[in-house]
Amino acid sequence: MIIIIKPNTEKARVTEFITDLEKTPGLQTHLVEGLHTTIIGLVGDTSKVDIDQLRTNDIVEEVKRVQEPYKNANRKFHPDDTIVDIGGIKIGGGHFQVISGPCSVECEEQICEIATRVRESGSTMLRGGAFKPRTSPYAFQGLKAEGIDLLLEAKKKTGLPIVSEVMDASHLPLFENVDVIQVGARNMQNFELLKELGHIRKPILLKRGLANTIEEMLMSAEYIMAGGNSNVILCERGIRTFETATRNTFDVSAIPVLKRLSHLPVVADPSHAGGINWLVEPLALAAVAAGADGLMIEVHNNPAKALSDGKQSLTPDEFDGVMKKIKALLAVDGRVIG
Repeated sequence: MIIIIKPNTEKARVTEFITDLEKTPGLQTHLVEGLHTTIIGLVGDTSKVDIDQLRTNDIVEEVKRVQEPYKNANRKFHPDDTIVDIGGIKIGGGHFQVISGPCSVECEEQICEIATRVRESGSTMLRGGAFKPRTSPYAFQGLKAEGIDLLLEAKKKTGLPIVSEVMDASHLPLFENVDVIQVGARNMQNFELLKELGHIRKPILLKRGLANTIEEMLMSAEYIMAGGNSNVILCERGIRTFETATRNTFDVSAIPVLKRLSHLPVVADPSHAGGINWLVEPLALAAVAAGADGLMIEVHNNPAKALSDGKQSLTPDEFDGVMKKIKALLAVDGRVIG
């Protein structure tokens, strides 16, 4: 349920109103103060709440029931775009960022070279997998703690904030200095992990599951936000369909739908969506045109010898060419990277 407060209402009266609301057993409130609108979200069993009685309060402008099961992630609760701040780098609300780097961290020379090159091309964050969920138990599983150390070394040399995927809640202590924790597609509905991520205040990049609906994705975001962590970034990375020409089917329509339903930033991962390096450019441009707040692109200095996902990785030179086109397209509607 959403309660819209009349403009220019004194904060003391809003506080008093919230105190009265929270006297009802099973109800919690969520206050959102936008530039022009103040909203109180009621979370819990609102079936017995008398809407007409709420409307009689002279500070209440309107009361609306929310049908969707996700409350905190819902734009109805939070009309203004959420801007997630990552060490001074902002994403959402008109701020566009590019996250790039290898699928897997392989060695110090590799990750530092790639970090330097992508930064020169305009990338604002460095991605790299230290823990790698692989379909085959015999495939490269990542360098784990050593991989995070190498990412931190690359950050020290380039200044780029780092993004890396967590696979299990027990690994979280290793991610203390990671700037953005990524939840991969396979873990989107690992609810115990999501609950743990809700207890920290670090930005979380949540990828859509292999065959999950948009509502299921928002419900996963809700798990994190229900714990108190509102720093969630949604990522459309393609879904599994009957099509075999590409690794996944890039659901470009998910970008405007997510931005309509939710206030959270939305980025796209064209590398995993297509699974082929020559598809990255057109899918990236499509995501920009659809209104994405950012992109995640895989870059490797030697894709032919990459330990994972070389087929979908761009070389630094190819990435530089794609970045030029991304910047040109962003300029059409007055946006820039950064």
